[in-house]
Amino acid sequence: MSSFGDLNRINTNIQSMDSQLSLNRINRGLAENQMRMSTGLRINRAEDDAAGYSIATKLSSRVTALNQALQNVGDAKSVLDIAESSFDTIMDSLVEMKGLATQAANDTLGTNERRYIGEQITAMGNNINEIANQTVFQDYELLNGEGSDFETDLTLTFQVGERAQDVLEANLRPVNVASLFDTNGGNVVGEDANGDPVDIASIRVDTAGSYGVQGELVFNDGADPAVAATTDDFRNFIKSIDEAINRMAERTNDLGMSQSSLSIREVTLSQAISANQSAVSRIMDTDFAKEQSESVRLQILQQTATSALAQANMGPQSVLGFIG
Repeated sequence: MSSFGDLNRINTNIQSMDSQLSLNRINRGLAENQMRMSTGLRINRAEDDAAGYSIATKLSSRVTALNQALQNVGDAKSVLDIAESSFDTIMDSLVEMKGLATQAANDTLGTNERRYIGEQITAMGNNINEIANQTVFQDYELLNGEGSDFETDLTLTFQVGERAQDVLEANLRPVNVASLFDTNGGNVVGEDANGDPVDIASIRVDTAGSYGVQGELVFNDGADPAVAATTDDFRNFIKSIDEAINRMAERTNDLGMSQSSLSIREVTLSQAISANQSAVSRIMDTDFAKEQSESVRLQILQQTATSALAQANMGPQSVLGFIG
């Protein structure tokens, strides 16, 4: 800063140097102001606000992970929706089976008619196995369980958060003829008129046929295939279908609870993304009203500093008055 008597020296113009320093400072502030307005960011480099930059970077990484977790939840819901659509179809088949079994339990039908109904129920059971085989997402057969035994539950683990422990598991129990119907030595277990369990010799689940361990409903005596199921056999079989319907209802209930959990996570993640993004915005984003006011102030100072520099540069000429 210039002091008393500095204008009397011409080799070093202290007043001009002070004006240049002030002008450079103003120009730097104006450049930073223009950078903030052009990028929309208050912090463009770590040096602008080292602590704020570090905090915002960490929050941004969390937002990125939360967005991916939200996408994971959507994918998981799609997987379970595929399983649910198959569950609905299988449940419809079981309900239709019960109607056919109830029809065959009536003595108004003859042996041939009951045989036709048995063949129809067999085909519907095979359709259940086919639905299980065709319910596939990526490499997962969703309704055939895990492994080749078609008995072990398939456990799907979904990453539904940005931390390693933020996971949700969904268990999908196998759905096939063998898993839906109780058997004893291959014979389907039904219920007699007294409500007691009874083996139905003429209705069995064959696990050695074309569907293997998935099983196939067969409506004739294994020892004598010519012996078709009777009205009593079909009457006892009704209870077995009821049990199969209950098992499907349990599977659907478990699936619905997993879907509900995913929906809750979806809402929670959306709220977390919004909150974290707001925090990043408060740290990083430019307040344009404030920056515009600052721009006007700096432009005025730039003009006054330029004028002051011009005057300071003219100062040493006053020394010529001493000589003249």
